[in-house]
Amino acid sequence: MNQDSMKKLKLGILGLGEGRSTMSAALASPKVELVNICDLNEELGRKRMKEFDFPHYTAYYQELLDDPEIEAIAIYTPDKFHAQHIKLALQHGKHVVCTKPFIDNLADAASLVELAEKTGKNVFVGQSSRFFEPMIRQRRDFEEGIIGELITIEGYYHADHRWFLEKPWALEKSFKWLYGGLSHPADFIRWYLPDIEEVMGYGMLSSNGRKGGLKNEDTMHFIFKAKDGRIARISGAYTGPVQPVARDSEMSCILRGTEGCSQADYMDLRYAVTSNAGEEKIITWEHKLKHYFRFEGKSHHAGEYQNYLEYFAHAIHENKPAYPDLKEGIGTVALLQAMDESLKTGKPVRPDDLLLRHGVAPELIHKI
Repeated sequence: MNQDSMKKLKLGILGLGEGRSTMSAALASPKVELVNICDLNEELGRKRMKEFDFPHYTAYYQELLDDPEIEAIAIYTPDKFHAQHIKLALQHGKHVVCTKPFIDNLADAASLVELAEKTGKNVFVGQSSRFFEPMIRQRRDFEEGIIGELITIEGYYHADHRWFLEKPWALEKSFKWLYGGLSHPADFIRWYLPDIEEVMGYGMLSSNGRKGGLKNEDTMHFIFKAKDGRIARISGAYTGPVQPVARDSEMSCILRGTEGCSQADYMDLRYAVTSNAGEEKIITWEHKLKHYFRFEGKSHHAGEYQNYLEYFAHAIHENKPAYPDLKEGIGTVALLQAMDESLKTGKPVRPDDLLLRHGVAPELIHKI
């Protein structure tokens, strides 16, 4: 092991709601050192200090930006502030981790790409579901050719999130399950088929969602077509009962290949694969439950945050990019906004058209 790989990434955290998981991840990791935390809500900041027995807190983002000890800032603020907070971090010479969705306005995309390239800093999108054990194993098997050439992908996220309606901001007009939930299986699609040419979808607000006060669709189905002709589909349903876990998973990614098939089940830490050798197996990781689920009700999946922070730390110390990076994050936002537009228009939408509409050349966006 070289000396760089033994260094700890010195981190500051902005936003302590979802940032709770990142605090737990950083404090548990041998590869990360948490330097300071920040939130405008002082009561929440003091609560996190007490919860984690952590001695530092500030209500001022500028203190994180001006601290020469902090190498990277992890951003967990509301979506509408991401672009501004990323820009400030880059301007102050910090690497960036930003939760998904990366930005909420593609008009900010080109300037962020230019700034990141000018500063040479690493910008990583915390698309956490890629860093869950079953998804890690599925990707490794895929890259090793276990299922042959990819034919199609199916993804879904079906969860009884009626409890979520107790959060006042969930009932605001701006809240959409398309971005808050379906962004996870949408990211699976881009992970394996990055060049999506067109998307078509339908959505509805269920009677449960309407009764609960939701303003936007809580039930959605989408079909995707890649530029090479391959197709994929995803679905999301968020305000109704779900199957028992022994029968189905809340979130899953299914890859169908020429020589095999694999299915990674998120919350259940379960993975099934039929290999090119004709073998069938199911793998589970019950022994890692406490690593992934550290808080009440399996909320805040801190283990996957620790996985991606350690991956990010290694990328920085090895001077390598971390994926999904800024450009891939922008591409995913373009796809999500194309999905959103398809729901409104009832017509197919091309993500590249949205990029061009906001002054972003599609070829600028990194393709994996």
